Amino acid sequence: MQKPVGKMGRHRASNELDIIERFEAGIELTGTEVRSLKEGRGVFAGARVIVRGGEAFVVGASIPAYQNANAPSAYDPDRTRRLLLSKKEIASIANLIDTRGATALPSHTYTKGNRIKVEVVVGRRKKKFDKRQDLRRKYDSRAIARAMKEDA
Repeated sequence: MQKPVGKMGRHRASNELDIIERFEAGIELTGTEVRSLKEGRGVFAGARVIVRGGEAFVVGASIPAYQNANAPSAYDPDRTRRLLLSKKEIASIANLIDTRGATALPSHTYTKGNRIKVEVVVGRRKKKFDKRQDLRRKYDSRAIARAMKEDA
C-alpha cells in the first residue's frame, strides 16, 4: 500500500508539465530525514531532478531534521540527495532531457512497504494557453457531468 509523505503535490506537476514519462525511484536519506518525511515535513516545492555522471539527484528539496537537538552538527536540510534508479532509467531520463528539452521534477513521495519512494515525472513545461485549455476542458466536463446528473 502506498501512503503519501512530504509536501509537494502531484497537482503542481500535472498543472505545470505535459507529462511524457513517470519513474519510481528510491531516495538516499539519513535516519533523521526518514522520520521527518514520514511525519510529512519534507518540502519538494521548487525541487528538480538533474542527471550528472550517470547518477540522478534531487536538487532544491528541503527535509528538516526530525529532532534538531539530535541532528548532526553539520546537517544541511537543503542538501542534494541521490535518487536510486537503474542505469537504464537514468539514461532514459537524461535522453528525454537532452533531446526533447524536457524537465524532470519529483512529483510526490510515498512509502512502499518500509521504503520511501519518489515519483519522478519528465515532461515539457506548458505554455499559458495550454493551461487555459486544460482549465476549459475541466470546466466543460464538470458542466456536462452536472447536466447529466440533473437529467437522471
